[in-house]
Amino acid sequence: MIPSVHRLLAGLLCLAAAHAPAIAQSAFPTKPIELVVPYPAGGGTDVLARAFALAATKHLPQPMIVINKPGAAGAIGWADVLNGKDPGYKVAVLATDLMTQPNMGLTKITYEDFTPIARLNYDPAALTVRADAPWNTVEEFIAAARKGDFRVGNGGNGSTWHLAAAAIEDKTGVKFNHVPFSGANPAALTLLGGHIEAITVSAAEVYTHVAAGKLKILALMSDHRIKGFESVPTFKERGLDIQIGTWRGLGVPKGTPSDIVATLRQAAAKTAQEQSLRDALDKQNMGYAYADGDAFYAVMARDHAFYRSLIQKLGLKGQ
Repeated sequence: MIPSVHRLLAGLLCLAAAHAPAIAQSAFPTKPIELVVPYPAGGGTDVLARAFALAATKHLPQPMIVINKPGAAGAIGWADVLNGKDPGYKVAVLATDLMTQPNMGLTKITYEDFTPIARLNYDPAALTVRADAPWNTVEEFIAAARKGDFRVGNGGNGSTWHLAAAAIEDKTGVKFNHVPFSGANPAALTLLGGHIEAITVSAAEVYTHVAAGKLKILALMSDHRIKGFESVPTFKERGLDIQIGTWRGLGVPKGTPSDIVATLRQAAAKTAQEQSLRDALDKQNMGYAYADGDAFYAVMARDHAFYRSLIQKLGLKGQ
């Protein structure tokens, strides 16, 4: 009888051993994860993604590989993630354009198509011109814009930065010639070349050019002055209550298995505490603003409603 027990135990051990590798190999992730940036390299979203991917190496057994898929104010990159066939291996960098694009009727992709992992950052929009431009205040810029055909660059038709310029029009009655780009960086480069009069991207995305003395920020679309730009007034100080900016965070397609979402959320929470990530944001004067998955979802729902109301008010849907 005892030999039979031994044989039974031996058989069970062999069976367990045979299945152990399969169980170990099924743990997520077993291969590199694509971190999809829906904007060109060089902009604030790209900087954040690369800093996050580097810091996350301490908290994930596989690396995150940053992939830039720009176009349509983020919609091309987000569609790429939503069309991924391997759950969890394509993570999207989400941004506020996800709130504006569907409300303008430019895409059917909405925040509800994603399960949020975490928000990492928030930056207000800024009105930026060349350093040698003759305008040094918002008032001077608006007065000049009333007399000429001012070209104002943004991060794409229907982007947050498009809405930022449109909000200036709404508050002042001035009319701009809106010039869309595939992201903030190409818009800034075109401004540097003197081909447009201004851009309305985030202060963080023009920081290096401002520090180099090539561009200057006339005002921020924030309710208070921000770190790194203490000398720059807000639109509110100038009598124009305009508060628009962008957040950036991470998300995966809705329906991603809960265990994978949990792994990514845990890794994101730990990565957000890494000093290297904070230092990278500080270097670019980007605002740190961590929020976990549930809190991030609440932010997206609130902002979706805000931009829907703004877009309807300005009559921008379908443009």
